[in-house]
Parts: sequence; structure tokens; C-alpha cells
Amino acid sequence: MVSDDCSIQGLALDSRLVTANNVFFALAGSRQHGLAHALQAVEKGAGAVVFEPAEVENLPTLISQIKKVPCIAIENLGLHMGDLAARYYGYPSRFMDIIGITGTNGKTSCSQFLGQLLDNCGIIGTLGWGEWGKFNKTLNTTPDALAIQKILAEFLATNKRAVAMEVSSHGLEQGRVNGVNFKGAVFTNISRDHLDYHGTMEAYLQAKLKLLDRPGLAYAVINMDDAYSQQIIDAVPKTVATWGFSAKGNKLISGESVLAKNVVHSMNGIEFDTYWQGDIEQVKVALFGDYNCENVLTVLTVLLAQGMSLAEAAERLQCIKPVVGRMERFGKETEPQIFIDYAHTPDALQNVLSSLKKHCNQSLWVVFGCGGNRDKGKRSEMGACADFWADHVIVTDDNPRYEESFEIVKAILEGCQSNKVEVIQNREQAIITAIAKASDNDCIVIAGKGHEDYQEINGVQHPFSDKQVVIEALKMRASRL
Repeated sequence: MVSDDCSIQGLALDSRLVTANNVFFALAGSRQHGLAHALQAVEKGAGAVVFEPAEVENLPTLISQIKKVPCIAIENLGLHMGDLAARYYGYPSRFMDIIGITGTNGKTSCSQFLGQLLDNCGIIGTLGWGEWGKFNKTLNTTPDALAIQKILAEFLATNKRAVAMEVSSHGLEQGRVNGVNFKGAVFTNISRDHLDYHGTMEAYLQAKLKLLDRPGLAYAVINMDDAYSQQIIDAVPKTVATWGFSAKGNKLISGESVLAKNVVHSMNGIEFDTYWQGDIEQVKVALFGDYNCENVLTVLTVLLAQGMSLAEAAERLQCIKPVVGRMERFGKETEPQIFIDYAHTPDALQNVLSSLKKHCNQSLWVVFGCGGNRDKGKRSEMGACADFWADHVIVTDDNPRYEESFEIVKAILEGCQSNKVEVIQNREQAIITAIAKASDNDCIVIAGKGHEDYQEINGVQHPFSDKQVVIEALKMRASRL
């Protein structure tokens, strides 16, 4: 007879990470049910197994093998894990200001900037979890529901008062943030991405809007210059304060509006005047590009929504440091100015290139590719964008994954109409070539991989860093002069 009494010492979704008296959660995956690993979890000391009932041919057999511990079935387990984990960890999000940031582009920059500017602020997102400058790796932008609650509990234990969390459309759709009490919901922008998963832009938007349904939400920050802003505003619950920001003079009919005017771009960065509630403050940041102006304005609005004065917010913003792989600048004044950026969508690439046109003294170069086994429809759009904005285009490999890399390149080239496009599939050679050929007053954008330190080919992640290649290529260029 199996006893139902068990002293739980932890929660686990990966059987390899199970330790004594953990509860093992077994989800119905697309390829395999988690119960296939339950026996291993029990042998490693799991005190109970919670599983998702599903139409799996050998499910009764899998369950019958687990005889030593309680085995509990929960319908739609994936959507309940967050609430179960929150209860286990004592609902940590209730004791901190959790700021959820969603949108197609800008999530990482905004979360990293907030992590720098808010006191005792934790960060969860693409670059990992932790605090500014000290990160632990995560597999996804938004970790699984068990991991999120554990991370939040650790933040609380280390006296974090706020958390800036990137919230992806996948994370919202799959319930990874269920059980999290958000104070703020931030919408950076909405443009084409992840349609291989969501199918349509409407479904993609609806996934993002789930962030507004979170319990305890106090405010929503919305980009008024985005085409989907009105649909987001219409979805904000009446109990939630609405804050809008704009660099184009767009204002909310009802709510707080924060405006940026007199925007100036230079090789020293961005500066603009901020208007809010009759007050004006000048903001200066050592960042580049229109979209970083948008990111800074987003963060400024969040600081105001959090109760900070405009004067203090503007002063803090001067201390912002750039984020790794997000318009990260390289090159001396006597060399081409090189920018490494994560831009991997048509909208992001256009923002980067159109912005740098304002900074660039001479020709603009771009080196980019598209990831394999992802939204194929955006490839030709990105090709057309590069062809339109850049003076020199080198199409190369990104992360081919399980696709033939030249098939990806061919799809990109369908959007290119000019003869200024060159194909160099070896990414290292493509970057070296651009830096060797560019003139001293040119600007070069290396787009698509940003902070990543690998290149994924046929399921294997090979060590590769755009940053390291750029540094070595600049040395090679200098040695030839």
C-alpha cells in the first residue's frame, strides 16, 4: 500500500534533476509523455508523481510501473503548474513588484534597463535570470512555470523589491506565468514573429493580451506609436491604470501620456525632451537608434508608473549602459562603426537600419541571415528590408538548425531586387569581408544573433560569437593599414 503522506522537498519537471522527496511533474509532450521518465524520477527519490492524463497508447502501462509513490492525475496540468508551484513557494510574487514586458522587439533591452535603474531589481529573460551583470542561464526567454516560481522565491529571499520579466507569447500561451502576480504589464510593440507557432497575427496578439488578465495588475504601459496600440488599450481592464508613451505626439484619451520631443541622434547617442503632466526634462543616453529611443521612453514611463518623479527618472536614465548584443558598438573613430544587434524580424531589422542611416556618415552595410525551422514568411521580407535600407548587403547563415542553409538564403534573396547583395554563407567569413571592405566612415550592422555564443547546425550548437569575430576582424584590418 502506497502512503499518500510525503514531505515534499522540491518540484521537478526534468527527471534528471530530481532529488529526494521531489514532486515530479509529467506533461504530455508533442513527442513523448513525461511519464516515460517517471520511473527514473522515482528511482532518484521522487516522493510523488503528478501527471497529465492524455490519449497515449501505453499510458496505463507507464502508470502501473510507478508503484512506490502516489501518482496523481490533473487535467491540463501545464496550465496549473504555475499555481501549484506558487503555492509551494509561498506566492513570492505577491511580495515584490513584478513588471511583465511583452512585445515583438525591445523586451530584453527594457528588462535590462529596468534592472539597472530600479533599486534591488531582479531580471528574468533572454539573457538569463539574476541581476544586472550577474546572470544564470535559462533555456527560454520565459522559463517554465516551476522554474519561474523558484527564481521568484530566490529573488525574495535575497531582498529583491522588483523584478523585470520578459514575457513571451509562448510563455503566455503555455501558462508559464500562471501563478505570477504582476504589478505592471508593458507592451513594447507588435509586429510579425512566431507565426510558425501562432499561425496568424491575430492569434499572436491575443496571446500577448493574456498578460492583461493577470491578478493584481495595477498598470499597463503601452506604445502609442504602435499599429496595435488601440487594440491593446481596448483590452485593458477598467481597474488597471493606463499609461501611454509616444515620440510622435500620440496621446491617450484617458490615462497618463508621456511624450518625447526634439529627438536628436548623434555618434554620442540619443537626446530628447520628455513631457509629462506639464513638466519637461531632458534625457541623454549613450545608446543608438530610433528603437532605443523607444526603449528608453518605455522604461521612463515604467519608472513614472512605479511612482518615481520625472526629474529623478531622467537623471537615472543618464546612467544606462548598453545591453550585450543590442546595438552593441565596436570600432575606433578611425575605423568603421560596427553594431551587433539581435534583430531577427523584419520590423527589428528595419528599425536598426533606418535608425543607423541617421548616424552613418557614409555607406551602411548589413550582414544577416534567418534562422532555420522558424517562420519562413519573414525571410523575403527581411531581404527586401536590407535591400532597401543598406548600401551593401551580405546574406549569410544564422542558425540553420535542421534546414539546408542555402534554401534559407534563397528565400531571403526573393525579397532582394538590386545588385548590391552578396552571399557568403560562412558567417565568420561574411563578417570579416564586410569589415575588410568597409571604409572608415561606414557603418556595419551584424544582425540576427546578438548575444548568442553559438551557431546551431543539425541540432548541434557550435561555439560562435559575432562579437569575437568582430574584435578579431578589426585587429586584422588594423594590421594591414
